[in-house]
Amino acid sequence: MIERKKLPAVEPSTHPGQVLKEEYLDPLGLSVTELSAKLGVSRNTLSSIVNERAGVSPDMALRLSQAFNTAPEKWLELQYLFELAAARRFDSGWKEVEPVGGKRREKGSSAVPGDNRKKKRLPRA
Repeated sequence: MIERKKLPAVEPSTHPGQVLKEEYLDPLGLSVTELSAKLGVSRNTLSSIVNERAGVSPDMALRLSQAFNTAPEKWLELQYLFELAAARRFDSGWKEVEPVGGKRREKGSSAVPGDNRKKKRLPRA
């Protein structure tokens, strides 16, 4: 079984493009042009991610994970955490939304109705 490399722990507000640049491109001496060719995407597409003008899509997460032997979920998690941190900073009125049923969600409980079931453990190989 191939062991996947772990992406570095970062602040939730760190854009995945910054991680790509600082943890992969710069240390490996790769240019955006070189990596975009290896990934099979346009230079503009990759440049937009590296320069934090665009996010990492599921397709790009798969390409990056293949190129750097990382889990695609980690690239998507970086994107998700970045977007969530940005949404929390932006006041779109979400704080004024009243809870349905008059109750606030308790800390630690599931935010998804009916999703308080126990997680199934996978058997060890």
